[in-house]
Amino acid sequence: MILVTGGTGLVGSHLLYHLSLENDVIRAVYRSESSLESVKKVFSFYTSNTSLFNKIEWFKADITDVTTMIPAFIKVKKVYHCAAFISFDPKDYREMRKVNIHGTAIIVNLCVDAKVDKLCFVSSIAAVGDSLKNNIITEEDEWNKELDNSGYSITKFGAEMEVWRASQEGVDVVIVNPGVIFGSGFWNSGSGKLFTQVYNGFKFFTEGITGFVSVQDVVKPMILLMNSNVKNERFILISENKSFKEIFFLIADAFGKNRPSIKIKPWQTAIFWRIASLLSFITRKEPLLSKYSAKSAHSISKYSSEKIKKTLNFEFEGIDKSIKRTAINYSKF
Repeated sequence: MILVTGGTGLVGSHLLYHLSLENDVIRAVYRSESSLESVKKVFSFYTSNTSLFNKIEWFKADITDVTTMIPAFIKVKKVYHCAAFISFDPKDYREMRKVNIHGTAIIVNLCVDAKVDKLCFVSSIAAVGDSLKNNIITEEDEWNKELDNSGYSITKFGAEMEVWRASQEGVDVVIVNPGVIFGSGFWNSGSGKLFTQVYNGFKFFTEGITGFVSVQDVVKPMILLMNSNVKNERFILISENKSFKEIFFLIADAFGKNRPSIKIKPWQTAIFWRIASLLSFITRKEPLLSKYSAKSAHSISKYSSEKIKKTLNFEFEGIDKSIKRTAINYSKF
């Protein structure tokens, strides 16, 4: 049996669809009935066949509550740990530690106790260090705790340390480190917000560079790695390194909308995130821009996915194709 945590999120829901095409028994953890509707919507982008969704055994539990998670591991042999708390708001740091580090520690302990064959963990390029040798970041670059890292980066790195502990306690593991993930179904969170903003006439852009990848090019390597003999390795999953300007333009073109036309400079975002932080403190609402999201909007980080390409002979689709597909599905939203 396969167990999937975070099955109602972007990666987890698309992963469940691809797993449902196989003959394995699938169990997925969820927290509320309403979140299942998002998964059904994702499945509908692929097929009208509801039998695939109905193959999944949904298990209500909380990954930070060990007592609810213990029964989820009965008869489980493979685990895909996709659950995570993603935020760049400093106020969320404690909750991120609870979910990303403590929750992963619970998953690891239960994998060990249940003698699970293999564990796949969805990490992030946020947990990969800056390049020391050249301007291309690889799996060999080490995360530096002395830098001014975001809370999300800290907690994903901490989660990876828990997963590596599993590898020392008899469980084979693989870790994937995706870049910014594009995929359909979640338009008010993560990268989905970019599509919503551009569709609604967002006029601003920055020229920071990072790695982007489609959700299909995240889940497919995950399944291939879990079905292979590869173990105790981590892999960066990047289709292309592009600037936010290029990405915004591609999204606008896919929608047939006007491209953003106002370039935002670093000093401008530096002022704005401070104002946003003050307003957030007063209103108790999530800031429109945080210190770390402002920083990432201008930073230049380029990543290599050569390791996964060579290991699996895997080829990524162009990010423009992913954006066009996502834009089409957005029109169905």
